[in-house]
Amino acid sequence: MSPLERPVPPAGEEIHLPPGSAQPLLLTIGVTLSLLGITISPIILVTGIVLTVWVLFVWIRDAVHEYRHLPLEHHAHEPVDLVPWEEPEDTGH
Repeated sequence: MSPLERPVPPAGEEIHLPPGSAQPLLLTIGVTLSLLGITISPIILVTGIVLTVWVLFVWIRDAVHEYRHLPLEHHAHEPVDLVPWEEPEDTGH
């Protein structure tokens, strides 16, 4: 295993997957409406922008809520050595 890879939970431990959501589809629709609204109509533009901002707000809120309710072992982050082949500098003391 590479030092950059996160450790895999032992067999039998539950892996957390977020629930299904319509948010990616709604975000796509909002961005599409915004782009179409630039060329077609200001009403479509405003509708797309409002939908995009609303979906982003709800998606971020849901993600933060979900993260805060994970078991504590899912919050633990092990420090990752980004350059494992470099030796620490010797201070000479």
